[in-house]
Amino acid sequence: MIIQICVGSSCHLRGSEEIVKLFTKAIEKYKLDSEVTLVGNFCAAKCNRIGVTVTLDDVIHTGVTPENFNSFFEENVLKSLGKVE
Repeated sequence: MIIQICVGSSCHLRGSEEIVKLFTKAIEKYKLDSEVTLVGNFCAAKCNRIGVTVTLDDVIHTGVTPENFNSFFEENVLKSLGKVE
């Protein structure tokens, strides 16, 4: 799975640096280093008033925040990789 986190100016102002840190910690916690590639990308052209834009493989998600990160990661990463039911 390729996880792209928007680090363009809008997402940067909405906390992309913190989202990168949360993804890094979660990938380490679940030992997903061999299954996940984490990269930054510039504007995904899906700016939202709240949160950061994250692309998982080719699916764009908007509004990722530190507050909803855990549920987002479980629903969209762990489930996709078959790590939770």
